[in-house]
Amino acid sequence: MHSSSLIVVVALLMGPLVVMASEPSEQLRRLFEEEWQANLREFPVTATYLGDGRYNDRWADVSLAAIARREAHQREVLQRLNAIRSNELTPAERLNQKLYRRELETELEEYPYQWHLVVLNHRDGIQDENSVADACRFISRKDYEDWLARLKSFPEYMDQTIELLRRGVAERMVQPQVVMQRLPAQIRRQLVDDPTTSLYYKPFKSFPAEIAEADRLQLQREAQAAIQERIVPSYRKLLEFFEREYFPACVPNVGAWQLPQGQELYAYLARKHTTTSLTPQQIHDIGVSEVARIRSEMERIKQQVGFEGTLNEFFTHLRTSPEFHYTDANDLLAAYTAFVKRVDPELPRVFKKLPRIPFSIEAIPAHMAPDTTTAYYRPPSADGSRPGTYFVNLYKPETRPKFEIAALSLHEAMPGHHLQIALATDLVDVPEFRKHAHVTAFVEGWALYSESLGEEMGLYDDPYSKFGQLTYEMWRAVRLVVDTGMHSLKWSREKAIAYFQANAPKSELDIVNEIDRYIAWPGQALAYKIGELKIKELRQRATKALGPSFDLRDFHDVVLRNGAVPLDVLEEIVDEWIQAGK
Repeated sequence: MHSSSLIVVVALLMGPLVVMASEPSEQLRRLFEEEWQANLREFPVTATYLGDGRYNDRWADVSLAAIARREAHQREVLQRLNAIRSNELTPAERLNQKLYRRELETELEEYPYQWHLVVLNHRDGIQDENSVADACRFISRKDYEDWLARLKSFPEYMDQTIELLRRGVAERMVQPQVVMQRLPAQIRRQLVDDPTTSLYYKPFKSFPAEIAEADRLQLQREAQAAIQERIVPSYRKLLEFFEREYFPACVPNVGAWQLPQGQELYAYLARKHTTTSLTPQQIHDIGVSEVARIRSEMERIKQQVGFEGTLNEFFTHLRTSPEFHYTDANDLLAAYTAFVKRVDPELPRVFKKLPRIPFSIEAIPAHMAPDTTTAYYRPPSADGSRPGTYFVNLYKPETRPKFEIAALSLHEAMPGHHLQIALATDLVDVPEFRKHAHVTAFVEGWALYSESLGEEMGLYDDPYSKFGQLTYEMWRAVRLVVDTGMHSLKWSREKAIAYFQANAPKSELDIVNEIDRYIAWPGQALAYKIGELKIKELRQRATKALGPSFDLRDFHDVVLRNGAVPLDVLEEIVDEWIQAGK
């Protein structure tokens, strides 16, 4: 008798309490678990960031052969997923199936455009792979040996990366020179004469008491040898390749439109990042409309504070007046820390559920700060043992206005990224991919929406901090215009910078770094405003439909309870809640 027949016989004998192994629910559960584990094996650095240390001794295989193999595997998984009978699943399982199908289809749609060949830009790439150590825990000798194994296997990882970049040159899938000219200085930081000054050596500068002195010395000797013999030569090879072959092949203009299938690629990236069917032109038009609306609100505040002059003169006043800036980096960090403490007691007024996982505030590492934006957030480990981290940029504090601190902190920490991502990490009875889904339109849309909650929480207590919130909202509206402008409508970088400066009082350093970020990551910046507008639209719809019974805390609970989902799925979830509430 076949084993499958035996399961059926046993099930019939024992009655309905036995769940047959072949039923759709079990097939789906098994597929999710197998694929989650496979992804952790395939992408060891992702596993590291999630706090799973099983693969801390290796890098991902990023060879062209591995990329082709992963694509074929995803096609097989999609077939398996589609073969599972949806009509026999629970509503929650059908949602899981739908979301995973969407994820697979989106990734498979990307392969023909060969965006996977663009693996390097001024904001992230192999030139900063040392930062992976910051996500590792160094408690046992094995933790140090794992990092050593990564150091020793680094040349192969570098060779695969160079292979991808070389194919990118052949296929004309490259970044513009204006952003890539920042790379040589970043690579040279890794070319040290003294291995103990290498960014990769950082874990070996301190040890827990349990590790014996002799073991420490041995680990340090091995690390110094690996840096001298593996890490530094790998970066020398990258620098030589970059300067001789890669940079000369990078394009002189900006915009995805000039790449092979460039307009189609950008339209795809716009759909991917916004989870909508909006075209680049439609998104551009939404941006122009939002810029006009926010400008009129800014005009009102300019009048309120009694500034006599044009809005652009007010921007200049805000950018240049010493009263709006700190001169000391420590004072700036202290101001961020003080603000996030003010937020905590206000949260229960607008949220039913708060995350158990804490977060910390840290300075962006000094070697990356000049080339990156004002702040960013790193999620906690999957088990919550490593907190979330709100990184703030302390480089040139005199260029970073005080009035931005409130909106920025609400976005990156609470109730923005940290609240949403930490709650998602703690979801129960959902597959792992749901807990860590990074649906940009939802994640960034929520964080931008969170900035507007500062008003209801009483945190914009002077006109300038409210102007800071409008500045940040304007920044995201401007993104819709300049991102589509450069990548689809063939705007120059100079035109994009000028448009940004004309509509927001951010410093020139910030504006140039932002524009270069949009150049390097086509379409990603569209997600914020499109996501925020959808959440605000759904809140307005619920307020109108439910009238006096509308509860803001309930609304936020409904939006957040499923983790990050595409905007059309969020709309279905909120509409069902509205109908039930009626």
